[in-house]
Amino acid sequence: MRVTRHAAAPGYQAAAHHGVATLRLQGHEAGPTDRFWVGLSYYLPGGGADETPAGEETVYVVLDGSLVVQADGKEEELGPLDSAHLPKGTVRRVDNRSSRPATLLVIIGHRQEAAAPGPEAGEASAREPSK
Repeated sequence: MRVTRHAAAPGYQAAAHHGVATLRLQGHEAGPTDRFWVGLSYYLPGGGADETPAGEETVYVVLDGSLVVQADGKEEELGPLDSAHLPKGTVRRVDNRSSRPATLLVIIGHRQEAAAPGPEAGEASAREPSK
């Protein structure tokens, strides 16, 4: 088990964000993960993430405050413990339109390498012993 204490979580610069402070809780500079990384974002009033496509599958969970998420031509206000799933490539925007800060937990998948072709039907896999 690898634990990242909030006080020791490394900060990072999130591209196309303004009025947002970000910490990495797991993955990348916080320590290796296989399939995803986890961040914590603090959105000041008026802060936001500009309209850009999600680079990978993404989940947002609002922990405190409220944020407006725009995606797929829809706009939703998310409050505490509300979540949103964004498939890879979804063009999205996030805004804090309130007068108080908001805290967002962010889970983003790692880029997946193209899978190597598997064995043809009838061929033994390298992981399966031959009979």
